[in-house]
Amino acid sequence: MKNTTIVVIVVAIIVIVAGGAIATTSLLASQTSISISTSTTQSDSASTSTQTSTLVTSSSTTSSSSTPNSIGTARIGYFANVNHAPAIIGIANGTFQSFLGPSTKIQTSLFTSGTPEMTALLAGQLDIAYVGPDPAANAFVVSNGTALEIVSGVASGGALFVVTNTSGINSVANLGGKTFAAPGLGNTQDIALRSFLASHGYAPTTEGGNVTIDDTSNSNIVTLFEQNKIAGAWVPEPYASELIYLAGGHVFLDERSLWPNGQFSTAEIVVTASFLKAHPDVVEKVLEANLYEVNWINNNQAQAAVLLNNDIANLTSTSPLPAAIYTHALTDLSFTVNPLESSVTQQAENAYLLGDLGTTVPNLSGIYNLTLLNEVLQQQGEAAITS
Repeated sequence: MKNTTIVVIVVAIIVIVAGGAIATTSLLASQTSISISTSTTQSDSASTSTQTSTLVTSSSTTSSSSTPNSIGTARIGYFANVNHAPAIIGIANGTFQSFLGPSTKIQTSLFTSGTPEMTALLAGQLDIAYVGPDPAANAFVVSNGTALEIVSGVASGGALFVVTNTSGINSVANLGGKTFAAPGLGNTQDIALRSFLASHGYAPTTEGGNVTIDDTSNSNIVTLFEQNKIAGAWVPEPYASELIYLAGGHVFLDERSLWPNGQFSTAEIVVTASFLKAHPDVVEKVLEANLYEVNWINNNQAQAAVLLNNDIANLTSTSPLPAAIYTHALTDLSFTVNPLESSVTQQAENAYLLGDLGTTVPNLSGIYNLTLLNEVLQQQGEAAITS
């Protein structure tokens, strides 16, 4: 059952997802708190869960039930990674569709890395994407700042450097001559791994160094790790916890230790510039849904772990993992709509220093457009985000 407390300030039409159907209820109140229980079943999932959150209705939110949106389909890309949890949970349980209303259907595409996802976005195959900061910055730079804008943050943290228990790695002095993996060339974790190695004097064998880097999918990384074909991997959750709990690994480095206050962006929401200009109403509703899920996950980690376990298994056509993996994974990151701009800038500079982001220092001026996000935050009584 999904229990949602809704504070109604004006006469509003509230769209409620009920047992997979759309029910419309008229509510008349003044500063009245109304509790509505609706049943939400995970699509093809073995479990259901309770979501409790507070939604303050506004004219822009409630008008979607009577006024059609400006486009009939929104194409959204995301990963089966824990740092994309708001999209994973919110799309699976119908929250995103509920916020968008019946006039706009969601068409989803699943990716394993940000590089192919941004390729799809640049090719006009996506409108909105959950993606790491490095691929987003790369797409922005190669398009001369015209292709996309970051409209919200999603997650901070959740990336770890895990090594096998048999690797003999106890300090940075032991890294030479080893093979490590990351989930895709130019991916956020790939840049983090190579930047860390470079800061300690190591270079890939492809550049005359003595460290081999294997850029491959997260699922393949788990297999290589289990077979001791790699000494370690810099990976996002839940794969980091899977390597620890199921594949004989331990944490060599939690990336949070490299950042001020342990905060650094690992997921953002980007929108193509053309879609944002033409369909701000749809983007705003996606941001409302994302904020709803961000707040719910932060306040309900135990329930979120259950949902993520089943939803990611469904998305990847695998079996759910032991519950401890997702319980642990959620302790390695936090969810925030703040895009953590300074960390994104630093990650882009790291990519540039590695030769992955052009021949001049990247200029990310204009990559952020937080106008709609701040409108949503204001509607919910939350503080606006400034640069």
